[in-house]
Amino acid sequence: METQAEQLGVVDADGGGVLLSVRDLAVEFGPVKAVSGVSFEVARGETLGIVGESGCGKTTLARAILRLIEPTGGEVFLDGRDVTRASSSALRELRREMQIVFQDPMGSLNPRMRVGEIVGEPLLVQRIGSRRERLANVSQLLDRVGLGANSFDKFPHAFSGGQRQRIGIARALAPSPSLLVLDEPVSALDVSIRAQILNLLADLRDELGLTYVFISHDLGVVRHFCDLVAVMYLGKFVEVGVAGEVLATPAHPFTRAMVAAIPTLDGAGRREGFSELDGVALTGEPPSPIDFPAGCSLHPRCPVA
Repeated sequence: METQAEQLGVVDADGGGVLLSVRDLAVEFGPVKAVSGVSFEVARGETLGIVGESGCGKTTLARAILRLIEPTGGEVFLDGRDVTRASSSALRELRREMQIVFQDPMGSLNPRMRVGEIVGEPLLVQRIGSRRERLANVSQLLDRVGLGANSFDKFPHAFSGGQRQRIGIARALAPSPSLLVLDEPVSALDVSIRAQILNLLADLRDELGLTYVFISHDLGVVRHFCDLVAVMYLGKFVEVGVAGEVLATPAHPFTRAMVAAIPTLDGAGRREGFSELDGVALTGEPPSPIDFPAGCSLHPRCPVA
């Protein structure tokens, strides 16, 4: 059976088949439907970008995949193993294979722990290696992400935002995962530092054969960094496909509106690699996730409804 990526024309370079499979995943917080029946697959070595407005459910989806938030419905499979029904001990084992890099580099690091302790904590929790082996592993990880050995005994406050994100990436890599969920990992960084972190992530993906689920607001980054893109609106995917094709010739009105909203330097509407779209701006505010409109949830704001 073909994977979703193969059906869309994206070749799995490693030939390893599907690594992550999500089926009808739902997350509800009381009456609020944050994620509603989302399904997708990601093959080994691929990067799926998830884009959408703030509050559409991207981060909730990412955390539900890893069971940092408990789903209220649906299934998640990692390399054929059921994540949603895994026991505590089985989930601990699965966490070796799936890790997350958070949006806020400072907020995700314990300010009372030294960098060596932060990066080595997953190894300690998972009981990987002896103390000497863990120390050597942490040193190698810090070198790999571009931080010298002198950073080992420093606290997070001694580093810049980009350096802190490198620490977060090193921590995520510590247990040698196959899947990394990247929750807007560069949105809090300056443009020049953002490029450095993206290059680092691309190099790590190629060197280690990692699979990424990449959440972002930046369509330009998604177009260049991701193989596939899923456009999310009010807890659902409205368009999925090859990143370059979807963002160059978007089909759904919401995707078209997102592409049309990309700012340009000269104001002439020239966006390299993107369609020239006019007259597709959305109006009004997103409807309440407690009370979805009937039919297509975009129709109260849609310019073509």
